Amino acid sequence: MGPYVAGVLVPLVVTILLQNRRRRKKRGLPVDVGGEPGYAIRNRRFSAPVETAWEGITTLAELFEYSCKKYYHKKLLGSRKLLSREMEISADGRSFEKLHLGEYEWLSYGQTFEIVCNFSSGLAQLGHKREERVAIFADTCEEWLIALQSCFRRNVTVVTIYASLGEEALCYSLNQTEVTTVICGQKELKKLVDISGQLDTVKRVICMDEIPSSALVAAGSNWTLTTFSDVEKLGRENPVDPDLPLAADIAVIMYTSGSTGLPKGVMMTHRNVLATASAVLTIVPGLGSKDVYLAYLPLAHILELAAETIVPGIGGSIGYGSPLTLTDTSNKIKKGTKGDASVLRPTVMAAVPAILDRVRDGVRKKVDAAGGLSKKLFDLAYSRRQSAINGNWFGAWGLEKQFWNLLVFKKVQAILGGRIRFILSGGAPLSGDTQRFINICLGAPIGQGYGLTETCAGGTFSDYDDTSVGRVGPPLPCSYIKLIDWAEGGYLTSDSPMPRGEIVIGGPNVTVGYFKNEEKSKEVYKVDERGMSWFYTGDIGQFHADGCLEIIDRKKDIVKLQHGEYVSLGKVEAALSISPYVDNIMLHANPFHSYCVAIVVAAQAAVEGWAKKHGIDFGDFPELCQNEETVKEVYASLVKAAKAARLEKFEIPAKIKLLAEAWTPESGLVTAALKLKRDVIRKAFSDELAQLYSS
Repeated sequence: MGPYVAGVLVPLVVTILLQNRRRRKKRGLPVDVGGEPGYAIRNRRFSAPVETAWEGITTLAELFEYSCKKYYHKKLLGSRKLLSREMEISADGRSFEKLHLGEYEWLSYGQTFEIVCNFSSGLAQLGHKREERVAIFADTCEEWLIALQSCFRRNVTVVTIYASLGEEALCYSLNQTEVTTVICGQKELKKLVDISGQLDTVKRVICMDEIPSSALVAAGSNWTLTTFSDVEKLGRENPVDPDLPLAADIAVIMYTSGSTGLPKGVMMTHRNVLATASAVLTIVPGLGSKDVYLAYLPLAHILELAAETIVPGIGGSIGYGSPLTLTDTSNKIKKGTKGDASVLRPTVMAAVPAILDRVRDGVRKKVDAAGGLSKKLFDLAYSRRQSAINGNWFGAWGLEKQFWNLLVFKKVQAILGGRIRFILSGGAPLSGDTQRFINICLGAPIGQGYGLTETCAGGTFSDYDDTSVGRVGPPLPCSYIKLIDWAEGGYLTSDSPMPRGEIVIGGPNVTVGYFKNEEKSKEVYKVDERGMSWFYTGDIGQFHADGCLEIIDRKKDIVKLQHGEYVSLGKVEAALSISPYVDNIMLHANPFHSYCVAIVVAAQAAVEGWAKKHGIDFGDFPELCQNEETVKEVYASLVKAAKAARLEKFEIPAKIKLLAEAWTPESGLVTAALKLKRDVIRKAFSDELAQLYSS
């Protein structure tokens, strides 16, 4: 019996030891810091915040020049050639644009640096002065990065603007920063032309593509309108010496959503962005010149900008794509054409949860559709690998792991090119289910990060060997993470078993404040007695025993949806309350979903009046509120109110639950001043909210 007992006990003991080791491993350590009292943690490997990973490099301009000279002949920027563009008509009569794309065509580091220097000189020759600001208003592409680095060589501050930004926010951003030169794509040029009369300071517009004749006529004498290639040619023929920045100079003003609906401009110095890039470089295993990065997220977002700072710094290559051409089955890919990932075969990529959710859902849909033996094999392989990742010695390890990868998961891995070895996820919370699915099927770790535009995306980052879900890891090496008491919400650093409180981030990655918004800056930015800058996030977190952070709540009523859009609950509720059918309303936004839902207390007189007018029979008011026609009528009125208030599409609830019983202070759902008690309402109607998201 001895060998049989040993065969059972040895794996069991090893499993227990492995699990205990994971639990004991310290990923963050307590640290003594200044400022407001709280519970602070640092990265276990660095006693002080990291500022630069490249000796002697203090600015983004220096880093780029250093990299281009060091890796002169290596491939840096790659883009796919557009072979053809076609319109396809679906069975229901709708038309869809489909693209036929070729192979990647590359610029070397040396070629890229030459273009950057030329374009930088061209800007000066056009008349753009150092103290003036440039806005880049375009989708992510190689010209975007070239324009950014060109501005840095003139010490020109770049204002980044999402290509999807609405007219009001676009005008506000350009006028507030007094931008004189805008660099844009062809479709963004059309938007600029439409609002040209509302732009106060714009003098020059540089289009990355060919300029349509209609745009030339519409722009008239308002602007100097030229192409990207013409500016580069002008600079090549008339070179100008660079005017390089210092570490404390403002590199970027990046606009982020605010509770008023108008964006806030976050001022980032070269030191700020370099600190985050340097920190990420120290924790992603084996980053080097053999890595290929797939760029498709908006460069106007700090996550992508930081990533495209790191890759040139290590001599890697950047291949550009888009969310709509990412895989072979993406919406804009013509049948028979390979997606960006299949052609590029990247080794590392950044992603937002929505993209990873799509990969997961697509794979599961194919597996379920195949059925039979294929589905049974997939389910078995997944179960065996899940057991191993959870620390079970009896799961699929070693040769069995390789067997399942070859037999089952290789096809899944091919979706993103088959060579992915690390994925960075940020921008919104990643569900545990998706994280585990990607870990298993792609065979690659996911580093889930937590940070904000105000901290240059720096905050925390999960270790590559941490297979837990629902947490965002220990502090990045550039940051200290501190929890401070929020007594009003019941979160204290003295809470047991884990300290809880508002998350405050300190370090060289913390930006200098909001552009022309000193009042708001003073509210959330603090400098302590030791000279350390701290940003008060408004998020609530708790520290696990190993020093990893978990996000558990939010102080304010601003919630980020799955795709990264911010929703101000109070603002939307105020707009929808105009509907005559609404007695009270609570909007609910879940970071794991891309849409909002709402609990609506119906105004009895108005709803019953509508029902009688339209001949709808009902026994009592609660029964009327369950009627599908009633729900449709109330919902239509909410959409009408939302449009009147010019709400964005993602701010409008996709589904509603209609209630008959009013919320009163006596019910405990509202205060004496009739303000919503959100947490109480969420708990009281948790089943209804869950049903809205599941139906």
